[in-house]
Amino acid sequence: MNYPGRYWHLLDDGRIQCDLCPRYCRLHADQRGACFVRMREGDAIVLTTYGRSSGFCIDPIEKKPLNHFYPGTSVFSFGTAGCNLACKFCQNWDISKSRDMDQLMDAASPEEIARTAADWGCASVAFTYNDPVIFAEYAIDTAKACHELGLKTVAVTAGYITELARPDFYAHMDAANVDLKAFTDDFYVKECGAHLQPVLDTLKWLVHDSDVWVEITTLLIPGLNDSEDEIRALSQWVAKELGSEVPLHFSAFHPDYKLTDIPPTPPATLTRARRIALAEGLKHVYTGNVHDREGGVTHCTHCGAAVIERDWYEILDYALDDKGACRKCGTALAGRFGHYSTPFGSRRIPVAIHRQPATPART
Repeated sequence: MNYPGRYWHLLDDGRIQCDLCPRYCRLHADQRGACFVRMREGDAIVLTTYGRSSGFCIDPIEKKPLNHFYPGTSVFSFGTAGCNLACKFCQNWDISKSRDMDQLMDAASPEEIARTAADWGCASVAFTYNDPVIFAEYAIDTAKACHELGLKTVAVTAGYITELARPDFYAHMDAANVDLKAFTDDFYVKECGAHLQPVLDTLKWLVHDSDVWVEITTLLIPGLNDSEDEIRALSQWVAKELGSEVPLHFSAFHPDYKLTDIPPTPPATLTRARRIALAEGLKHVYTGNVHDREGGVTHCTHCGAAVIERDWYEILDYALDDKGACRKCGTALAGRFGHYSTPFGSRRIPVAIHRQPATPART
């Protein structure tokens, strides 16, 4: 079903401009935007993927990755199709670049998603796999349904959204992991078909002008964005513009989509990047997509104690109280926390909403 879109206006020349993302696509009759899922229909823009998903899955919240947002809980994850960036290294390209949406998608209303997540005992729902900015109306309505049932919401996003749409979208999100793909505009232009500054603007707005909990992920690609100078500049910017306690995740690249001629990121590159970021004053720096026990540990910023120890997505030890304070010295850890009991662990549970058992097993 085509759902009425927001964030557009009619131009003097008869085209319609989409105002959702900084691409500002200008559409003639029946044209689609660069994201493929927003389309001109008559004298309006419609969202063509409302109510349909590429699949549903229950994950550990640490997989988003979010290490300071209700650690150990499970998150109900889903996405749609399409994307407003054109990353040559996309790790979910079969979803983000899909044009065969009818075969990909399972129908689900916002209320069905929220009820299913609650029935499975999830603490939150994540809009992920492809960027939720492009299905903003669906994500917002689903977030409203989740909040009515006491569930939190998470946006896993590239942060490529306009100043106009940003407040409306993030008003309904409790947390975001923003993919800061590199720290040069040249990389964004050549490898993503986008620009860096709008992402930096989104990050600053989220941290300083919203209540959204924010963590950042940078996928390090050998020879493209993994130099010491660039990692240092990125870390310095985060420390200065966002604050030293914003978590930063360095993640390993694997060859995919249009970058199959570049080797996987060596684990030593992630270790080096983490060391540089810590030296630049960041307090919480993590590594991902590699087995690195030390790169998964969360330390108290006051006494240095290991307050959360992880192995991949498994929590091995947890030394915070219900308010997120270190049990050794009482210092509060930056993030969002609650009562910690049995962690969800590293399980991945695919879910087909319309083939659910009547009473799903609680997780």
